[in-house]
Amino acid sequence: MQGAGGTPGGVGQFFIGLLCAVAGGWLLLNQVTVTSGGYWSLYGYNGFGLSLIPFILGTGLIFYNAKSIAGWVLLAAGLTIVLVGILVNLNIYFRPTSLFNTLLMLALLAGGVGLMAAALRAKPAAGQAKE
Repeated sequence: MQGAGGTPGGVGQFFIGLLCAVAGGWLLLNQVTVTSGGYWSLYGYNGFGLSLIPFILGTGLIFYNAKSIAGWVLLAAGLTIVLVGILVNLNIYFRPTSLFNTLLMLALLAGGVGLMAAALRAKPAAGQAKE
């Protein structure tokens, strides 16, 4: 019977590591606050509307001809511009917490990833020397 990652055994170790990594990641991400950095500005004016022009043109071209390469390119470019614009206008803060809690979160995350990696590593067969 094959275990985690096609290696013999390690399934229990893998799931314990997964549980630790998920718990550590959740606790770490729970300490993060995300806020908006304001609105997009172009020479002092709100520039969000201008970022929608490629999206609108692309959508119109696709409704006119679904095989329009220019329409699909404009639609993809418009969606990319909107997504990037949203991401660059975010402010991400780590909320104050104790050093113990921070170390616990990081230890759970790193330890869990380490346990999963160890479970996936090929183990030597019985009687073989470790390298």
